[in-house]
Amino acid sequence: MVEFGFDYFLVWNKKFYGKIEIRLNCKGFVMNEQTAMLPLSARGLCRNYADTTVVHEIDLQLRKNEVLGLLGPNGAGKSTIIRMLTGNLAPSKGSVKICGIDLTEQPRIAKTHLGYLPEVPPLYQELTVNELLRFVAQLHRMDKQALQSALDYVKEQCGLSDRGSQLIGTLSKGFQQRVGIAQAIIHRPKVIVLDEPTVGLDPNQTREVRQLIDGLATTSSVVFSTHILSEVENICDRVNIIHQGRLVYDEYLTTLKDEGKSLETIFMALTGIGN
Repeated sequence: MVEFGFDYFLVWNKKFYGKIEIRLNCKGFVMNEQTAMLPLSARGLCRNYADTTVVHEIDLQLRKNEVLGLLGPNGAGKSTIIRMLTGNLAPSKGSVKICGIDLTEQPRIAKTHLGYLPEVPPLYQELTVNELLRFVAQLHRMDKQALQSALDYVKEQCGLSDRGSQLIGTLSKGFQQRVGIAQAIIHRPKVIVLDEPTVGLDPNQTREVRQLIDGLATTSSVVFSTHILSEVENICDRVNIIHQGRLVYDEYLTTLKDEGKSLETIFMALTGIGN
């Protein structure tokens, strides 16, 4: 149901199949039948440090089986936004919902639908791959009877089937990143959030992680943050450009291609020197 407030204006959004979307003074999306159960939504998200605002009134929507790229230069506020979206940093204002569940009001329930890979993967170098993944599964309170099948599934998905008994500290950076993704998805979340997952990888490792992320979108919705244009072009369905803590652009990659527009040109125009 849509509730109308005072002083609203209508925004035509062709992505909603010709329907009208209501926005209240740029303070966030009003929930209607199409937005109420999005895998992830944020409304009016802000973060202040003392008198400095580093994230300004972010409205974000992630749709089912979509890979959404958060693209921005270093220092744009991407990681701060990611930390708020995953419940690791409280917003100064605004709200985040995971599958319709408020992350602040019901964090434990909301996080059962959420998988998260931070920029620095949370790996214990002295554990084997199997030991770490079992530990994470237990943190998610997975049923013991389902644990082994989940372990086998996630290792197959991440190309780790023959690495289960290997110490994480002896793995290459590319395989450690795979383990990081595996721990984020072992409980089969509906929403997966990846913060700069290809940083520091060589070209072959980067291609492998891209293919893995592409496969994840068949069963989950993915938010992927990066400062690398080619990563968005190769992985994502839609791009949100972040600049100085603000969402300055939101579009589908197919629309850019159909209209003959260059993501690089748009990115430079919005985030270049003087903007």
